[in-house]
Amino acid sequence: MIIVGFARRLLQIIPVLVAISIVTFMLTRLSGDPSALLLPLDAPPEQREQLREDLGLDEPLPVQYLRFMQGALQGDFGDSFRYQVPASEIVLERAPATLTLAAAALFIALLIGLPFGIIAALRHGGMADSAVQLTSVVGQALPPFYVGLLALIFVAPAVEWLPSGGYEPGSLRHLVLPALTLSLFMIAVIARFTRASVLDVLSQNYVRTARSKGISERRVITRHILRNALIPVVTIVGLQIGNLLGGAVIIETVFGWPGMGRLAVESVLQRDFPVVQVVVMLTAVVFVVVNQLVDFVYVWLDPRIDLYRAGTAAR
Repeated sequence: MIIVGFARRLLQIIPVLVAISIVTFMLTRLSGDPSALLLPLDAPPEQREQLREDLGLDEPLPVQYLRFMQGALQGDFGDSFRYQVPASEIVLERAPATLTLAAAALFIALLIGLPFGIIAALRHGGMADSAVQLTSVVGQALPPFYVGLLALIFVAPAVEWLPSGGYEPGSLRHLVLPALTLSLFMIAVIARFTRASVLDVLSQNYVRTARSKGISERRVITRHILRNALIPVVTIVGLQIGNLLGGAVIIETVFGWPGMGRLAVESVLQRDFPVVQVVVMLTAVVFVVVNQLVDFVYVWLDPRIDLYRAGTAAR
């Protein structure tokens, strides 16, 4: 049954990726003519037409899209207009930096958001609850780029071992500020939803029954409350993966982090269509796959959940 559910999920991914590829392809073509940026301003029209022909931009859009899809199915997304090398190679070189940043931000968000939400729910109405709610509201209201700029202005100069930008593979110092900045919004979201979910479970009859049987409070929390309360939280975490990858575009630009987000910004400004398409498609694949894995986590948390209906029911 799990194999059948997994196969059905894979079939559902295909039309989503096709739709994303169409939208991305059309939006890049509507952004302007790359020859205006790749050639000098005084370049003759003949030279511009020759460049458009060399780049394959002189053909009708449906023909260009079919050619793009034909190459994409073979792993060839075309050469970068700017660097004249395969676009996929450029993106894959930047992917580890972005995935490292996103993974670190997710780890920090779970490490802080989950305990804060649980504590707030267990101490409902107290000072801890009020503090978590206030922090969650502020965390969701602050724009990431603004927090990043504040970190560069005040935190980096005050803490000497934290650099204000740049990237070194395996360096924790360069990762701290960007990851913390990127995780702030997600910390607030996870804490708020964890609090609400735990409060909802606390009012259930089976929790009161477990306590009346004399089961220790620690076991009631871990076996009865958290196991059931985490299901909606897992949904939120899965959906926030997209925000992490999207927010990385801003954070990487602010901190000079050489990841896919910064590359996407540079490619959009340079109208480097192949690179933009690879970045968007790779991000879409990661987001879709993560959300499919979320449904398997549902089954692990509650084996009574039908894998095929898990995504529909949870969303």
